[in-house]
Amino acid sequence: MKEIKFSLVYRDMWQSAGKYMPRVDQLVQIAPEIIKMGCFARVETNGGGFEQINLLFGENPNIAVREWCRPFNEAGIQTHMLDRSLNGLRMSPVPADVRRLFYKVKKAQGTDITRSFCGLNDPRNIIASIQYAKEAGMIAQATLSITVSEVHTVEYYCTLADELIANGADEICLKDMAGIGRPVSLGKIVGYIKQKYPNILVQYHGQTGPGFTPASILEVCRNGCDIIDVGMEPLSWGTGHADVIMVREMLNDAGYKVPEIDMNAYMRARALTQSFMDDFLGYFIPESNRRLQSLLISSGLPGGMMGSLMNDLKDNLTSVNKSRVKNGLNELTIDELLIQLFDEVAYVWPRVGYPPLVTPFSQYVKNLSMFNLMQLNKGKERWSMIADNIWDMILGKAGKLPGKVDPILIKMAEEQGRTFYTGDPQALYPDKLDEFRAEMKEKGWDVGQDEEELFELAMHPEQYRAYRSGKAKADFETELAEVKAKKAAPASTTVFEPQQVQVEVNGQKFLVDIQYGQAVDKPTARTSSAPVGESHFVIAPLEGKFYLTKNPSDTAVKVGDVVKKGDLLCFIESMKTYNAISSDQDGKIVEICFANGEAVQEDDILFKIQ
Repeated sequence: MKEIKFSLVYRDMWQSAGKYMPRVDQLVQIAPEIIKMGCFARVETNGGGFEQINLLFGENPNIAVREWCRPFNEAGIQTHMLDRSLNGLRMSPVPADVRRLFYKVKKAQGTDITRSFCGLNDPRNIIASIQYAKEAGMIAQATLSITVSEVHTVEYYCTLADELIANGADEICLKDMAGIGRPVSLGKIVGYIKQKYPNILVQYHGQTGPGFTPASILEVCRNGCDIIDVGMEPLSWGTGHADVIMVREMLNDAGYKVPEIDMNAYMRARALTQSFMDDFLGYFIPESNRRLQSLLISSGLPGGMMGSLMNDLKDNLTSVNKSRVKNGLNELTIDELLIQLFDEVAYVWPRVGYPPLVTPFSQYVKNLSMFNLMQLNKGKERWSMIADNIWDMILGKAGKLPGKVDPILIKMAEEQGRTFYTGDPQALYPDKLDEFRAEMKEKGWDVGQDEEELFELAMHPEQYRAYRSGKAKADFETELAEVKAKKAAPASTTVFEPQQVQVEVNGQKFLVDIQYGQAVDKPTARTSSAPVGESHFVIAPLEGKFYLTKNPSDTAVKVGDVVKKGDLLCFIESMKTYNAISSDQDGKIVEICFANGEAVQEDDILFKIQ
């Protein structure tokens, strides 16, 4: 009788549901109940969006990881994290010296296993992570990012597994992040690995959104899978994971040896998770993420990004409908826009080379599709807005794409002077730790135990600086106040007066204006010193946050600069991508209408040029 073990993906349960993670005091509160359940051999304790999200609401993620891992370490339950190989814990590539420090810090903080994946399944990126993880004393679990396309065949994944195991992988994970892996094909991949490498542990991670997952779990277990990732109520199913109770009963009936569940502890853990949602986390969980949606099969988008996707759709629906009304078209509902987006993803995905739809490339394909829809609804052309990091993916700067890039995009790249890259992606991102050490010394910041604070700055520079300044906490409290106000507002009310809330950060009090409901249109520009009629306006093509540069070391334009048509002026950060905004005429900048980090709306005036 084969034994099947369970891993609770507590971090991914939250990421698949909404925007934020529990605070450290909440994590520490629930850990003992998870342990008392007695059915988990492993618990996912950090990785991916975990640390950035802690920083976003002003909490030190290093304290959170250490406190969260400790009880599981003491109980003999293995802890594992998710990492993005070349991208570490973020959306963009990470220098090699920062990657090496990453694994040393995580091991010191109590993480036993790293699950390293590459959004492109480029083995070069994963193999480097295997090496760094093993140097740090961690168990290196290499990951196959599962998707379904003409290039992602059973043979493709078996060959990838061969290469990863040959280069030191201790374990293999099938990361079925969208839950669209077909059960029989997944079983064949697991069967190949277990037959050829019987001592290699295989773990299956499957989101439940499209509905395949119970059949997939049964099929991979029939072919020798050792550990199954599971969730638990109230955050199982939907865009999350199959509930441990169902998985246990299904596998027990099939004749496998599975652990018992202490149901009293399960109910206490369930109640605590619900209390965290009631506290503040539930405000950021779209109701649609609690449902199974077989519509996801065609798009292949992962459950882990459905929370952000639905928020993005809501944010962009107003903009899309504004343009449609201008063009004499009917307004769209959120469901109609969702179907349009899924159809556009199906159109875009093969043309950008079939990147597996997992972070960050799922976001890139979704964002590019969303930008295309926005432009098409405005009567403009497809591909007219492609962010730099999406171009980097297309050009091969993040790794080798599984498929071929469409000739239209190749021609666009040539016209814009962009070159394709076939070398090792890591070579494009030189070491940076010395620069961050110098910054910490200059600011009087301690590098921290096991250099974990240095690591945090190097991995998430902007978020870490915002955390240290208190801005992150203030921004989060403001966002929470806004969403609470909207939830509390009567559904029939359309006009509200602005309110003020008091936010306290590190002992300092701030008054924050909150406006919600149907607000009066705000001016599209600040007062200009230039005479009316003599300035050309550079207009925001979408809503987001305004930044003069992507990196602190870059040189920003300033008032008085003379620019040429096509010169880069700024970026608008929207849906986790930085969209370059260029000048559309020659002239001199006479006014910059927004400050770094300020929110802009579509059609706002960004610059005035004479």
